[in-house]
Amino acid sequence: MVRIRVLVVDGHRIFAESLAAALAAEPDVDVSAAGSGPAASRCLERAVAEGRRFDVLLVDADLGTGASASATGVLPGQRAPGSGPAPPPADGIALVAGVRVAHPGVRTVVLAERDDPRRAALALQAGASGWVAKDCSLSRLLAVIRGVLREETHLPPALLTGVLRELTAARKHRTDSERLVESLTPREHEVLRCMVAGLGRKDVAARLFLSPHTVRTHMQNVLGKLGVHSTLAAVALARRAGVRPAELAGDVVERSGQLA
Repeated sequence: MVRIRVLVVDGHRIFAESLAAALAAEPDVDVSAAGSGPAASRCLERAVAEGRRFDVLLVDADLGTGASASATGVLPGQRAPGSGPAPPPADGIALVAGVRVAHPGVRTVVLAERDDPRRAALALQAGASGWVAKDCSLSRLLAVIRGVLREETHLPPALLTGVLRELTAARKHRTDSERLVESLTPREHEVLRCMVAGLGRKDVAARLFLSPHTVRTHMQNVLGKLGVHSTLAAVALARRAGVRPAELAGDVVERSGQLA
C-alpha cells in the first residue's frame, strides 16, 4: 500500500491534534502536526534528510495570527530540532509560497475559516493546489488530499466565480504594470531594480557609477513613466510587473566609463 504523508500546520492545538488523529485513522495516511510556519519548515527539512518526504501540507490560512501556537511552534508529541529562537511565524499563504520554492514536490492545501475569493486567489497564485473550508467533512478533505496528488486543483464551487474574477483582475493589473515598465530605458529599468531592492539615491549612484544628481533625474523619470508619485508606489507597481530587485552581492554592473 502506498502511504500518503501529510503535515498539518495550524496554530490551534485542539483543531490540529483532532484533525491529525482523524487522518491517522486512515490506513494509507501517515500524519504529523506543527503549530507554526518555522516549525513546519523544520519538519519538512528533517523529513527530506531522513528520506521520508511529505506529500501534502494542510495549512491554516490564518497561520501566525492566533495566540494559541506554542512558544516553539511545535505541537505536543513533536520535537523541535536545533536550538535558538525561531523566526517570526509566517502567514499561511506566505508559507505556501515558501514551500513551493523549497519543496516543489509537496502539494499544499489551505484550510480556511471562511470563503474569501481574494485570499483563495492569492493562495493559488502562491502555489496552493486547494482551498478547503475547515468545517468540511473528513471524507471531503481526504478526497481533496488524494486529488491534489493527481495534480488536481480543488476549490469550493461557491468560490469559483469569485476566484476567477480575482485572477483575471490580477492578470490585468500585472499586464498594465508590465506595459508601463517596458516603457523604461535600460538605465531607468536598472534604477528601478535598485529601488525595488530598497537602495536610496546615494547607494544607487555608487552602485551604477552615476552622480546623485543623475540618479535623481532617472528616479523622477521612472516615477513619471510609471504614473506614480512616490518610490513606494513605484516599487509596488514593479513587483506586480515581476521586476526582480537588484542583487546586492555578486551582481556586477559594468561601468560605462562616463557619467550617464
